[in-house]
Amino acid sequence: MDILLHVARTGGSVALNVAPILAVLLFFQLVVLRRRLANPRRILTGFAYVLVGLTLFLVGLEKALFPIGRLMAAQLTGADVVGMAADAASVPWWAFGWVYAFGAAVGFAAAVAEPTLIAVSLKAEEVSGGAIRARSLRMMAAAGVGAGVAFGTLRIVTGLPLGYVLPILCVVVAFQALTAPRLMVALAFDTGAVGTSTVTIPVVAALGLGLAAAVPGRDPVVDGFGLIAFAVLFTIMAMLAYAWGAAHLAYRRKPPVTGTGR
Repeated sequence: MDILLHVARTGGSVALNVAPILAVLLFFQLVVLRRRLANPRRILTGFAYVLVGLTLFLVGLEKALFPIGRLMAAQLTGADVVGMAADAASVPWWAFGWVYAFGAAVGFAAAVAEPTLIAVSLKAEEVSGGAIRARSLRMMAAAGVGAGVAFGTLRIVTGLPLGYVLPILCVVVAFQALTAPRLMVALAFDTGAVGTSTVTIPVVAALGLGLAAAVPGRDPVVDGFGLIAFAVLFTIMAMLAYAWGAAHLAYRRKPPVTGTGR
């Protein structure tokens, strides 16, 4: 009974959050454009699906993903895994190797299953006429997310300030954007955004908050957030590196142009 009440309350909150979107669409369609809805029944059915899907998704986050993230972080930082007293403030950063491995693996797996990344990858392959492979794009983006999450967990363990790390990464991204093929620059930035969306963000956020709560000397409010930023930046870096490498390889494989002479 409690779960049904919780689902009902969550559904009401979702409806209130979605209502402004519906109001804006109806206003522009009926008042600005002064046209009737083409398929009102299908539109209403679609919004009903959105309400039900978001409601169940949010309930699932609260009941499963966030607790699992906290539990895994607590277990991976335990004394039996780290190999020493978990309450010792001088635990070396390399003792948390399984934390970094788990962060990389869960980031990669979540990005591979990301619906928005799948959609953008397929659209990129379609628009480019097959020059950009959807599967390759997804794998590189997922690898970037995994690397970003692993680096973010390292930052939480070591306590590195975000203000020191993020500017350096932004400079690297800017340099890559200036030297990478123009075909991939805009797509790389969009991929960095869609690669960390519906599936990835809850899982990564739960891991970051749980890890910051489990590591001695870390504050979940100060240190628990920031994994998403690293996942986005590393995804962009991975995509631009992939573009540069593919362009360089294609140039190396291009047959030399010989002169015709007289």
